[in-house]
Amino acid sequence: MTLTDYISLAVFALLWTGYNWATDGKVRLNRISLSRLMMENRRRWLFNSLNRDLKMIDTQIVAGLQAGTAFFASTTIFALGGCFALLGATDRVQAIMNDLPYVFHGGRSAFELKVGGLACLFAYAFFKFAWSYRLFNYCSILIGGIPMMSDMQQDRAGAERAAGRAVKMNILAAKHFNAGLRSIFLSIGYLGWFVSPYVFMALTAFVIFVLTRRQFYSEARQALLDDTNP
Repeated sequence: MTLTDYISLAVFALLWTGYNWATDGKVRLNRISLSRLMMENRRRWLFNSLNRDLKMIDTQIVAGLQAGTAFFASTTIFALGGCFALLGATDRVQAIMNDLPYVFHGGRSAFELKVGGLACLFAYAFFKFAWSYRLFNYCSILIGGIPMMSDMQQDRAGAERAAGRAVKMNILAAKHFNAGLRSIFLSIGYLGWFVSPYVFMALTAFVIFVLTRRQFYSEARQALLDDTNP
């Protein structure tokens, strides 16, 4: 591990943190992110369920969200297994990388530390996906607790509070899912560290650029905007 390695790791952490803050609205920006726009649409969806007795539509939507979350959770488990397998084949991998041009050779210990860091990324993503799956499960239960239309007429405020609880749980589940997904995306930039710290920084910056464009300048974001949104 060299000084450049530590600098590249610090740049990785700073870019990841800055992107999270910008996307989640913790930094004041002139443009609202795609994720925050979707939060408002989640709120609109669940409050719209107050106007219909058939809640199976909503629970089916949550089931679809859970299925996607479960897929990514199982994928990160396989990725974790691959990291441990890579540690067991360190000598073979080092021999291959020694024959490649433009690859910085940091030695066995540095390689194992980098693989350990990659495993930590996938472990973080797994915990985020697993918790998101559980929160979506809670959300479906809360949706089932939203009163029927006949009961809502008697206690409109209580029905809205029930829908609000489901909205908060749904948004929280989505936040954890997005956090896990960002970790998966940034692991692509992390792979550049196995070549050199400079490739690590460049590839991480490229991934952040792509993610930022999707959040703030994509056609998907534009599709959610109305005339009043920035």
